[in-house]
Amino acid sequence: MNKNYYQGLNETLYSCQMENGLTVQVVPRPGFSRKLAYFVTDFGSIHTSFLLDGQKFEVPAGIAHFLEHKMFELPGRDVSAEFAALGANVNAFTSYDMTAYYFSCTENFRENLRLLLEFVSTPYFTQESVEREMGIIDQEIGMNADSPERVFENLMQAMYRSHPIRVPILGSRESIRQITPQLLNACHRAFYTPANMILCVVGDVDPQQVLDIAGGVLGVEPKEAGVKLRPWQENMTCVQSAVTMPMEVAMPNFQLGFKCESIGTGEEAIRQEIIGDLAAEALFGESSELYLQLYERGFIDSSFGGGFETVDGCAMLTCGGDSDDAEAVRDAILTRAEELVKSGIDEADLLRMKRSALGRRIRDLDSFDSTCFRLCAYKLSDFDYFRFPAVYTDVTAAQVCAFIEKVVKKERCALSVIEPRRQS
Repeated sequence: MNKNYYQGLNETLYSCQMENGLTVQVVPRPGFSRKLAYFVTDFGSIHTSFLLDGQKFEVPAGIAHFLEHKMFELPGRDVSAEFAALGANVNAFTSYDMTAYYFSCTENFRENLRLLLEFVSTPYFTQESVEREMGIIDQEIGMNADSPERVFENLMQAMYRSHPIRVPILGSRESIRQITPQLLNACHRAFYTPANMILCVVGDVDPQQVLDIAGGVLGVEPKEAGVKLRPWQENMTCVQSAVTMPMEVAMPNFQLGFKCESIGTGEEAIRQEIIGDLAAEALFGESSELYLQLYERGFIDSSFGGGFETVDGCAMLTCGGDSDDAEAVRDAILTRAEELVKSGIDEADLLRMKRSALGRRIRDLDSFDSTCFRLCAYKLSDFDYFRFPAVYTDVTAAQVCAFIEKVVKKERCALSVIEPRRQS
């Protein structure tokens, strides 16, 4: 395995790509009893169109999340109970562009790692179990319909015309009823193959042992992965400027978004992400002039926050929180953007923002979960996450101002509000 030491972070990363195509990353943390392993596939809710064995597949919305649920079923076995018997906590999540399975433990690491690799790589879908799962996920969709988290889903529908980020990760009650064992098998064959996956481990472990266990469970023969199709055409104007939904909430909650061009992958993409993060800090970060003004006038409270977000094929500058006047917050941000473009950003202010952002990222490395997640997510974007301090160094105030001038415009903006339901 390749060994890299990052002096500024005092971190060591062992990494390699196995013969079967699997990327393995290990971050040793000597002396810690906790060990964490992530097994991640480059397959999320937006990847509903792909080629496999020369055949084109268009699969139903929500199938990635449905597949995540189904992977915990093996014939005659209770995977969660097996992890519990080994002293481990196991879980999984599906996002727009990845699915992750993970466990943490303080003992029986080797046995838990074998079990993780085994159940995620073993497809088992019957018609009966698929129909049973439909009922479970149908209830989850029903609960989500009444959740304040709908504010972000509504924002995506207001911002995007064709990109599948406008479709909820869970799919819909109609779409999940189109899921079959055959389609689940096709998705598993296409994306749950080593060449499309990452295994990342943080803890007091032997990197070579991790590699040996992975090879023993998954084999060394490469398998062909599916080819994602991305027929998404988006201009930078939004579908709607504002959308409001009544709900049983105590006070209004909002999400504001500014549509950005997709940043792609690699180091230049990460530089654009960091520029976007610094733009958010300059505009409405906790240390900005505007944040203090909005807070003092009662337009925002401690729930307010935001940043730059990326998903395969799209990117956005977002912020949100509780507010009785979200439109006033939006208008204030647009006005402040014009002022910053005219005045520029002081180099001393930029240095302060860089230090603050770097400090947050470095503190996040204390968390095993954050370290594993970020290493995987950035590797899927073809970037070594531990190199982030060097990228911050090169960003200039002019680049941040240019981003604000290009992105923070009324035509690129959409506002989503969840407001209290009126009593009849």
